[in-house]
Amino acid sequence: MGRIALAVEVIVTYLRVTWWRRGGDIQAAAAAARTGFGAPWSGGDPYEESVRLGFAVTRVLRLMPGDSRCLSRSLVLTAMLARRGIRSAIVIGVRPAPGFGSHAWVEHSGRPLLDAGPREYRRLVEL
Repeated sequence: MGRIALAVEVIVTYLRVTWWRRGGDIQAAAAAARTGFGAPWSGGDPYEESVRLGFAVTRVLRLMPGDSRCLSRSLVLTAMLARRGIRSAIVIGVRPAPGFGSHAWVEHSGRPLLDAGPREYRRLVEL
């Protein structure tokens, strides 16, 4: 898939994610992201494809107005992976100190995608 087509896919998926999140139910948004799960991935290493897509999501959403923080990025990446038949999990974690913080990320086979932030956060829930 070309860069422009991939960027368009990220943007369209982001708009869908924004719609799914409108009610504030993260579990429902995560379920919606997984609808239309594609045929099982057969295009090589699914982790490499997941990392490639995560990089694209991060780059494109950095330019978008609105909420493109970790939860939105995670939902977009999860939806894109699901369409390709790649299983993933959204993980929400917290950092109790110094200064409370929360973070969401995507894992494929227990390996984090998107960024290295999960190391400083304790897992709270997996969706």
